[in-house]
Amino acid sequence: MNDLGVHDGGPVRRTPDAERLTFEVEPVPPFRLDLTVQALRRRAINAVDRFDGTTYRRLLVGEEGPLEVQVVQIAPPERPMLRVTVHAASLDPCARPAVMAGLTRLLGLDRCLDDFYRAAADDPGLGHLARLFRGLKPPRFPTVFEALINALACQQVTLSLGIQLLNRLAATCARGCDTPGDRAYPFPSPDDLAGREPDELRALGFSWQKAQAMIELAGAVAEGRLDLEELESLDDAAVVARLSALRGVGRWTAEYVLLRGLGRLHVFPGDDVGARNNLQRWLGLLESLDYDGVRRVLARWQPFQGLVYLHLLLWALQAEHKSHAGPMARIRLGGRALR
Repeated sequence: MNDLGVHDGGPVRRTPDAERLTFEVEPVPPFRLDLTVQALRRRAINAVDRFDGTTYRRLLVGEEGPLEVQVVQIAPPERPMLRVTVHAASLDPCARPAVMAGLTRLLGLDRCLDDFYRAAADDPGLGHLARLFRGLKPPRFPTVFEALINALACQQVTLSLGIQLLNRLAATCARGCDTPGDRAYPFPSPDDLAGREPDELRALGFSWQKAQAMIELAGAVAEGRLDLEELESLDDAAVVARLSALRGVGRWTAEYVLLRGLGRLHVFPGDDVGARNNLQRWLGLLESLDYDGVRRVLARWQPFQGLVYLHLLLWALQAEHKSHAGPMARIRLGGRALR
């Protein structure tokens, strides 16, 4: 058992055309898979991170090829337990640690939020949000590259359109495989995008500027000229400076990567129009917030601004579901009913 409480489910099981590995994981409590996956996916149309209300599924790429990873929560939030099942044509000895590393980042399995819950308990507004979405862990893209591509795709378009563009990018550029019930695609790697022509991505709906920025970024990473993971060791200002030197990256993109790619939970991307609107509605403010206004109103919740961002994302999604379903409807976030 490791620090997360990983229980070995036994040896790799072989079938005529596939291999399967199963093990159990105890995340740091409290933990709710449904809420965390909702914050990760952002929209139900997300085809890379799939969720049917019970099982979270993602295609990862291992040394021997694609790995279909399935996660189910089998114990309650205060004493959580997850069952992880990995399917692949061939599983090498590194498959389990690689899957665990990916899931730990994707689902925030090792993040302890006790300090946040204690701070929220003394604040009526934030306390309500924390209680409503107790068990939400801060999701994080498995690589900084994926965080950057997500940010570039979602610049200056609606979130729904941005995720549709990312779905097309995965289906066109990444190597998919047939899984039980459907065909799945991993998120494209730098090698998948490097060397492509901008017109290939423009055909998917990306602007020329975004296409060029993505291809340049992928080429630099694939060729070893750019190590995005080394940003982990830098402070916020240095990360923003490094990222801002890349084509197509401004303040919003850099701050989005700080939160979603590097897991800096004190960062609220203040140029995020949707997040600003969520904050304004939640606080009941009559006037719109600008970047400096966001910083001022969030100062009272340091250093948890990024957690406020994620909780407000679910709060807005809940309100959106309620408006579609009617005032007396039960709201379903990730398959679990919330009042």
